[in-house]
Formats: sequence, C-alpha cells, structure tokens
Amino acid sequence: MPYNVTIEMDLALWGVARRAEPYRAMLLSTPPPDLAAAQLAGELPDFGMDAFLRAYGVRSAAEIDVGVARWAEDPAPVFAALANCLRVADPEQAPDRRFERAAERAEAMAAELTGRARREQALRGRLAGFFLRRSRELSGLREAGKFAGLYALRDRRRRLLLIGAQLHARGLLTAADDVMFLDLPELRTVAETGADLRATVAARRTEYERELRRRIVPVALLSDGTDVETLLPAPPSDSRTLTGMGAASGRVTGRARVVLDPSGATLEPGDILVAPTTDPGWTPLFLTAGGLVTETGAVMAHGPTVAREYGIPAVICVPAATERIRDGQLITVDGATGTVTLDS
Repeated sequence: MPYNVTIEMDLALWGVARRAEPYRAMLLSTPPPDLAAAQLAGELPDFGMDAFLRAYGVRSAAEIDVGVARWAEDPAPVFAALANCLRVADPEQAPDRRFERAAERAEAMAAELTGRARREQALRGRLAGFFLRRSRELSGLREAGKFAGLYALRDRRRRLLLIGAQLHARGLLTAADDVMFLDLPELRTVAETGADLRATVAARRTEYERELRRRIVPVALLSDGTDVETLLPAPPSDSRTLTGMGAASGRVTGRARVVLDPSGATLEPGDILVAPTTDPGWTPLFLTAGGLVTETGAVMAHGPTVAREYGIPAVICVPAATERIRDGQLITVDGATGTVTLDS
C-alpha cells in the first residue's frame, strides 16, 4: 500500500544499507552500541544515517512509552537492523523488490476484480474500481496518526529529562532519567519543596526491571487478577504443532530466531522472527525475516500489516511461542492455517 509511513521508514533504512556498502566490514564487525556511540559523537562517515535519524529518530520499540529512549538518543537498534540488511545477498530478496512485487500483485488483482464486476454490470465495475483504488490509497494512512503523535511524546520526554537533569544537579535524583519513575504531582512536589523521593524511585525502578524479565504478559486480566486466557479452551495442538491465528498468507520453513528485545537482534536472511509482540519499532527486522510468529496481536495491527506488505507469512496469538520454540530450531509457518510446525 502507498503512503504507509512504516513501510517508507523500512525502505529508507534499506536505502541507507545500500549507501553503506563501502563500510560493510566495519558495520558488521562492530557491536551496535559502539556504532551508536560513534554516530552520536559524529565519528562515522556519512552514508545516510544522519538523514534517517532526522526523519525517523522519534521512533523506537514500545514507542508510546515516554520513558523509552528514542532512536535519535540511542540508535543501536537501527544499526543492528542495518547489519541485517547488509547480509542480504540475493537481489530478488531485497526489500524494495519484494515491495514492488507485492504492489504489482495488488494492482493486478484490483484490475481483475474490477473486470469481473464490470462483466456483470458496468456501474458495478466502476464502483468496484473506485473503492479498490481508494482502499489502496487510504489504508496505508492508518499508520500516520500514531507517527505524528510521536513528535509530541518526544517533546514531552525532552522536557521531562531537562527537569530530571536539574533535579539531579540539585541532588534530588540519583540520575536524570529517574524522573520517569515519578508521576506529575510527585515531580511537582520534588521540584517545589525539595522532597526526597529517591527511595520511591529506586523501588519503582527495581520493580520495572523485574517486570522487564517477565516472559509472558497476560492479554487481559479480570478484576480479581484472573488471566482470561486460562479460562479459554486450549486450541488443538500436538507436540509438534502450535496453533494460533493466520495473519499473513503463505508458507515458509526456516530457522527460528527468538527475540525478546529488538535492540540488538540479529536475523540472517530467511530467519523466522519469533517474538512476544511487535510494533513499528520492530519492523526493520522484517526487512530480512522470512516469517513472523508472535504470542499476541491482531490481524490489523502493525506487525501483520507490514508482514503482508512484504509477503512474509505470519501467525499471531500463539501461546508461549517464545518458550515453546527454541532459538535456531527449524520451523514451518503456515499463514493460511494459522499453525507453526516444529522440526522434531
């Protein structure tokens, strides 16, 4: 679909990778955090990363959390995805070619459906053609609203960090980003009265870091704490077949790459991304992925939408996928049946 800012972002990163080919050895041998530090210090050659971060540096994984660093602050995840792009050797598997093929198939199908309708009735054909064109032209815009909202979140984060730096200088916070663990009334109290809430911040940071290690987050909880999914009948499955919901058609067999945090993930071309969930900050990994498996999600969510654009088979809502699938295990993803078959 045209006008999809997330697809445009991913293709822009692919363009950066093409320009970075002369520096391929350096980019593949240097850890992403070191490359990020060099980028922020202005020590890397100009191969388009500066322009990319100016355009898309407001993004990140979990980007609607104002406490999470943006790519402009920490571009390590971008360099990890860039390294994945540099490993693509088959020109026909290049993301821009895959996108072009998908667009050609979509246009051909729209023309075929319009022709079918026209053969039944001329007016019906004109209406079908109009609505199919409008659907293709406008559906990609669903990503634009969230992307625009990220600028406001970025500005709020900047203001909060400035306040945090001032309070840190006054000895009221241990670090500037401790400000993210205070609500606004508490922050106002600290700023105006000098109240010492460092113990509160430390306790909340400890709890936050502990929760980050949680492998499974319930989709919904009842008021008494019951996990709703435990009340639902288990989908039919055997020791080799996991059942979920098909979200992008196709069938692919490849090596599973279980990723809990996209910041330093390495995907060889054709690897199948297995993750708890995805959002736009994960989609640069799709540039080299051969398939997608997630534990949560929805058919019209960001991950499956982008997977369909690139023709990547996807199965979502697979319970405990990141635990039941071993990293490096050979699996088959069938987006039509919504199943994942494990190699024995």
